[in-house]
Amino acid sequence: MPVSRRGGGVTKRCECRGPDGKLLGAACPQLTKRSHGRPAVRQELPPDADGRRRAFRRTGYDSVKDAQTDLDRLRAILDLPGDDEDEQRRVGDLLADIARRRAPIPEPAEVSRRLGVGVPLDGRMTVGEWLEVWRASKKTRATTNRGYDSHIRVHLLPGLGHHRLDRLNVGHLVEFFDAIDERNETIAAENAARRAQEQRCKWGRPGAPPAMHRARLAAERAKLAEMPPYRRTTSAATKQRIRSTLRAALNAAIARQLITFNPAAHVEMESGRRPKAVLWTEEHVARWRQTGEKPSPVMVWTPAQVGAFLDAAEGDRLYAFFHLIAFRGLRRGEGVGQDWANVDLERGLLTVAKEIVVDGWTMLETAPKTDGSAGTIALDDVTVEVLRQHRARQLAERDAWNAEAARKRAAGEKAGDWVDTGKVFVAEDGSWLHPETVSDTFRRICREAELPPINLRDLRHVAATLIHAGGGDLHAIKETLRHSTITLAGDTYTSLLREVDKEIANAAAALVPRARRKAEDEQDVQTGEENSAR
Repeated sequence: MPVSRRGGGVTKRCECRGPDGKLLGAACPQLTKRSHGRPAVRQELPPDADGRRRAFRRTGYDSVKDAQTDLDRLRAILDLPGDDEDEQRRVGDLLADIARRRAPIPEPAEVSRRLGVGVPLDGRMTVGEWLEVWRASKKTRATTNRGYDSHIRVHLLPGLGHHRLDRLNVGHLVEFFDAIDERNETIAAENAARRAQEQRCKWGRPGAPPAMHRARLAAERAKLAEMPPYRRTTSAATKQRIRSTLRAALNAAIARQLITFNPAAHVEMESGRRPKAVLWTEEHVARWRQTGEKPSPVMVWTPAQVGAFLDAAEGDRLYAFFHLIAFRGLRRGEGVGQDWANVDLERGLLTVAKEIVVDGWTMLETAPKTDGSAGTIALDDVTVEVLRQHRARQLAERDAWNAEAARKRAAGEKAGDWVDTGKVFVAEDGSWLHPETVSDTFRRICREAELPPINLRDLRHVAATLIHAGGGDLHAIKETLRHSTITLAGDTYTSLLREVDKEIANAAAALVPRARRKAEDEQDVQTGEENSAR
């Protein structure tokens, strides 16, 4: 129950001291005077964790009115927890600490806000404590939460967790991100040193090294074993995502009125923009075959390369999946999460309403990440026919599976029927198709077809080039790929589409026969024949 108001009040107390500095108490000669002493407050507090009684005491007020104001504030705070004994104890701990430190008594409204959030009531909460409270309250998707957890555990708690939440400022964040840059330089240097040491550990000639070199190589390998392992640096894009996590947490603290300023919204950082998509032109392919280097982390096939891939994939049971992504730009999770109920083959429409994501290795079905990701897109006639054939193949798989399961059960073996999940793309037994299985199949087909490498998610970018080559503009790309804004589509694909435009322009120019060009070509042929004759 709330603490009784009868357990306290305003009194007067003698504060006279003797020559030794000690309070005179009952020995004070002035006690008989009615006006002697100064107002004091005493209020009973909830028992501590061990059940011991305690009280708030404060003396030295200039007037009874001042003392009564503090007493009223104390009692308003004590009324906040109601019948919750744990919250009563927290309030009692707060007021006992305030009495010990002779700190100002906070406003009841401020204490009420902190009680509702479940944070320390004394206002001395650290950034780390708030991040843990904020993360526990998040009801976002599992994959999003994993990103928050990584940012908080790896970066924010070690770098900023010790700062007082209400005292965090832009300078702290500048130091935090500068420390990440310094750590990146250290990691890069250590990685380079390890690569150099690995070269020293190799015997670069055929056969085993002679005895005179074996001891040296053994010593070099011992040095290698003592060196730090390879580590990844924190990219500019990752730093932006870390700041986004912190900014979201601090905005939540502002909404709870725990702080009034969000320094993460004001710290200056490098942009960390996603790399531009680059087309695998003949020059890029030749360079890659020679050096093994990709011009950009995000590479996109030309229409001819897409055709070569689809030809190679046509015999695979996931062919329709890759065809759908290449032409209509679904994300991997959206593809494996697509239901037949949301595919209208008669009208040529497909509605993206669900996706399957991976938490570790566990599959989870969720709604698309954003409202813009959900939507209905049109299917071309070729894609409709591919999906019809895929459906017929899937039903044949189901019937074959069930027939084999029945045969096994008749023979006394355990066997389950095909699982009807309603998904367009499923495993052989009808259950959900694991997204990583799709990626593994994609990589295998790419290797077998000897195509320049792209990631499965880049097949979605291929759809943008095909839409544009077919006459679509940025708005058509935005609507089909379901980008949130046309600006995002432009930022992602402008440089890519410029290369596509160049190929289209060259192809268009080559379609027009010219007499002078024909004469020049014939002259080149004649010159070549004369040179060969000589």
